Amino acid sequence: MHLIVGLGNYGTKYKLTRHNIGFLTIDALAETTDTMTSFSKGQKALVAKGTIAGARVVLAKPQTYMNLSGSSVKELLSYYKIPISQLLVIQDEIELEFGRLKVQKARGHAGHNGIRDIHKELNTNEYSRLKFGVSRPPHPKMNVADYLLSDFNKDEQSQLVDLLGPACECIESFITNGFDKTANQFNQRK
Repeated sequence: MHLIVGLGNYGTKYKLTRHNIGFLTIDALAETTDTMTSFSKGQKALVAKGTIAGARVVLAKPQTYMNLSGSSVKELLSYYKIPISQLLVIQDEIELEFGRLKVQKARGHAGHNGIRDIHKELNTNEYSRLKFGVSRPPHPKMNVADYLLSDFNKDEQSQLVDLLGPACECIESFITNGFDKTANQFNQRK
């Protein structure tokens, strides 16, 4: 069984913010997977279960706010008895251009507070992450937190549907092919 966790903040206020790209990706994956259950509450998250490419999968959107995501991830791993090698966390990444994907494992948090909390709660960084590029703020003096908590602009919103498809393909590859093959395939894409 795999656990796929999308990071974000709950509430309609945050729905289309850059920081919520993890939630948006999980929603897109759930919508395109016929076998997925509806989301229900459990382990401090909204959780859906089903199969992707024949493998059992748990999709989760922590409901703890971004900076406290670790407690939910820890509870989910424990409750479903999923090994950390089967965990994939989807996060926003300002160091990647908008829409660019990068799969990594065993890296630092690079200032991302959701990832920092997961590292702390799991007491390790030995898990896989899908970084979804949201680009840097357009103005150097713009506060990064304000930028991440602002909505995607209209142009970006119109591109999101096309960009979420490859992210879902990347997740399916992680489930069927594992980390190495997925990283080799998706980290090369422009």
